[in-house]
Amino acid sequence: MPLDPQCAAIVAAATSAGTPFQAGDPLAVRRAYATTTAAYAYDPGPLRQVEDSSFAGPGGPVGLRLYRPHSAKPVLPALLYFHGGGWSAGDLDTHDHLCRHLAFAGDVVVIAVDYRLAPEHPFPAPLDDCVAAWRWVRASAATLGIDAARIAVGGDSAGGNLAAALTLELRDAGAALPAFQLLIYPAVDFTADNASLRDNATGYLLTSAAMEMFADWYLTDPARRADPLASPLLAASHRGLPPALVQTAEFDPLRDEGAAYAEKLRAAGVAVTYRLYPGMLHGFARMGARVDQGRRALDDAAAALRRALA
Repeated sequence: MPLDPQCAAIVAAATSAGTPFQAGDPLAVRRAYATTTAAYAYDPGPLRQVEDSSFAGPGGPVGLRLYRPHSAKPVLPALLYFHGGGWSAGDLDTHDHLCRHLAFAGDVVVIAVDYRLAPEHPFPAPLDDCVAAWRWVRASAATLGIDAARIAVGGDSAGGNLAAALTLELRDAGAALPAFQLLIYPAVDFTADNASLRDNATGYLLTSAAMEMFADWYLTDPARRADPLASPLLAASHRGLPPALVQTAEFDPLRDEGAAYAEKLRAAGVAVTYRLYPGMLHGFARMGARVDQGRRALDDAAAALRRALA
């Protein structure tokens, strides 16, 4: 189907405003990315608690934001969430409304992670922070009022990449695994060459040039692009990984690698649900105030979390 009219309006507005992605300035990219939050944010419903904290990470304090829903249950499942932004932008505020939505609709404690960003902190620093956050949350489960056996991981775009890589790293280390993985239009193959990369290279917000810029910032050594912890699709095996929901957008350069990752998981015996959202573009799940399907995709994600973590 054609690009959804709500998405087309966002593309038109972005085209008129210009993009900082070609400037090669991470500070400008972060400012622009943060500015879009005001247009996309909404209130999905009341929560019992929203609280910022931190823990001692491998490179210094790592910020967290905890979202606790209203629930009569004394102990709740949890979702450890990693924001998108090309490993170089985004923070706790840019994805605040998205995390609120998942906590409210999923009846789950969401713990968002403010991991270090490239290019100041390239691979594997962001992943190291996310793995450390996983270990800290599991160790702190009783204090946090969550069930250590029912913790999912998830993220959008770069955050989906980090969630997928985290499960691989934990599995290969023989460590406890998340109960579920929520992968929202994840970037899973830095070596990809497919139809969606070619067909959606320009005109849909995330461009192929921007993707190359983000890749160069995150992976300073080009040889690391084939590392499975950077490109989870390239792992030798996907057996034993947690069940997953993979969500992709029709007009997204990352569409085909997300679909390929879902198929890799399925072929390895992992329970996986794959959802393609027609007419949508990259980032639509964060655009709920302007794009109706953004909220629907998060409702789908929340329902999957409720089922997986029941």
